[in-house]
Amino acid sequence: MKALSLINVLDVRQGDGTYATSLAPSLLLEALSFVVDFHRDDSVLEFLEVRRILEPAATSMAALRMPNEDKAELGKLLDAVTVDSPVDDFVATDLEFHRRIAVGSGNSVLASLVDNMSPPTARARIWRGMTEPRALERTLDEHRAIHRAIMHRDADLARSWATVHIAADRVVAAHDAH
Repeated sequence: MKALSLINVLDVRQGDGTYATSLAPSLLLEALSFVVDFHRDDSVLEFLEVRRILEPAATSMAALRMPNEDKAELGKLLDAVTVDSPVDDFVATDLEFHRRIAVGSGNSVLASLVDNMSPPTARARIWRGMTEPRALERTLDEHRAIHRAIMHRDADLARSWATVHIAADRVVAAHDAH
């Protein structure tokens, strides 16, 4: 039901019930194309490969360059969501977390590249959050580990945690694409 709600086939109203949004062919085809694109589109894997190259570097640089007040704000951002948060709120916070780290690298070109790599994988993140057990909990744990490494100015540990974090997304997307 969560997945059908995400792709706008069902409208789930807390305390009221679940309704089909529309049986209009265009809406159903759009929903179907989302699922087909998601499961067949290898470009998601390519974006994740690029993220796996860029984000650990940005995270390492952020550990050394990010101003203390930005590090504190990064922690507040993490505290704004829990595993019980709506998946789209969780993913929006995830995207912002990665964006702030990229900006914190102090390299505007790298920050722009990282920022442009995240949205194409947002669908995969939402799908993963809804369908994979403990995905949100693991994401939060990895984000907190990355934040701790940044707080301690440990560039190597920050890079390592970012690599682990992005690799987890890649494994899920690779599984879902095939």
